[in-house]
Amino acid sequence: MRNRVFAIFTFFALIACPALFAAQSSGASSAGGKVGVINIQDAILSTADGKKAMQDLQNKYMPRQQEIQRRQQEIQQLQEQIQKQMTTLSEDEQRRMSRELQEKQKILRRMTEDAQSDFQNDRDDVMRNIGQKMVKVIDQYASKNGFALVIDSGQVPIYYAAQGVNITPEIIKLYDSTYPAQASSPSGGSSAKTTK
Repeated sequence: MRNRVFAIFTFFALIACPALFAAQSSGASSAGGKVGVINIQDAILSTADGKKAMQDLQNKYMPRQQEIQRRQQEIQQLQEQIQKQMTTLSEDEQRRMSRELQEKQKILRRMTEDAQSDFQNDRDDVMRNIGQKMVKVIDQYASKNGFALVIDSGQVPIYYAAQGVNITPEIIKLYDSTYPAQASSPSGGSSAKTTK
């Protein structure tokens, strides 16, 4: 939603403020006037920091994913058991097994939603932390190379860009040299949450 609002705001700003851009164009031409395009999300995930952070997240959430898979198999086995024994079970036993199945499904739903929410929050933190450093790198690169404007292609629809305009690879290299990734800790994901 925020991305859509940002894109709409940018679009209206471009339409509503031609005088502002005309005034800036004289300043931009002295700064080189180049325009760069970057996909900042791809850039973040392609840095050594981003790759390591995503691997750490996968390691952290692996036990929860395995527990969810185990519970899915349990539910599937119970469903098969109910179907096979439907004609031989008493009504009370059918009700008991149906309640057990519903309870297991409810717990699985909660576990899955919690795991997805926690993973998304952790992923957002990673993107935010690396993104803040990435913005500094972009600013440094743009200033040094005479760019008047750098646009995130993930935020603003871009229908055409000349081949040399995409600065994503250069920013990834510059980021990696400015912020070398730290080695993984020996514990590797031992702080991962287990089942709830």
